[in-house]
Amino acid sequence: MQRYFLELAYDGTDFFGWQRQTNEISVQEVIEDALSKLYSNTPVKVVGCGRTDTGVHARHYILHVDLPEIEDTEKFVFKLNRMLPNSIVFNKAVPVSADSHARFDATQRTYRYFIHQNKNPFKQKHSWYVPQALDFSKMNEAAKLLVGKKDFTSLSKLHTDVKTNICDVKKAEWIITEDAIYFEIVADRFLRNMVRATVGTLIDVGHGKIASEQINEILEAKDRQAASTSVPAHGLFLWEINY
Repeated sequence: MQRYFLELAYDGTDFFGWQRQTNEISVQEVIEDALSKLYSNTPVKVVGCGRTDTGVHARHYILHVDLPEIEDTEKFVFKLNRMLPNSIVFNKAVPVSADSHARFDATQRTYRYFIHQNKNPFKQKHSWYVPQALDFSKMNEAAKLLVGKKDFTSLSKLHTDVKTNICDVKKAEWIITEDAIYFEIVADRFLRNMVRATVGTLIDVGHGKIASEQINEILEAKDRQAASTSVPAHGLFLWEINY
């Protein structure tokens, strides 16, 4: 058996997250079922680089899987894509060492959360509509206070099974281009719901409900109720994984 890193992207609109669920359809289940059929209904298990919640998308996602040696990886990817729905696409398969791990070997993850401020039917599935005026200068002042190795308990889902809530954030910034408005955050790891809770809090800064310097107080509280409500899932993308 050879271990492979498979690079893919998916639209999470119709899935209940990445991880296999008991009664709901997940990205992992669809992929494992397709791989199983490709190998004569032999059960195939994959390990992803991380979980994404219901409705969250991934522009760049990596999984690892152990398979019989693939002679032609391009042909393999082509066959796999023909078996998958249009919401999932594989881009390449790369052989790696037997101890390589899609999740534990990742050194950095980038998320982007997209918003739009003018009603647009073509963005409604992949961007959150925020028609109210926002002070992006204040939002970026607040975002800078997130950078560094800090405890993000106040910006994460309660009662998760992680050993620590410390994350090392390398970048946190609102970016406005001609075509998009998005919040980009880069860190070594992320807690469940962390990005959506962070965006919700920064949006409240932009609306003047929270002062930018209050971000420090929110983090120091280590209390989810100290921060704002999480924003909807459909604007969030796992944008890039680095190894």
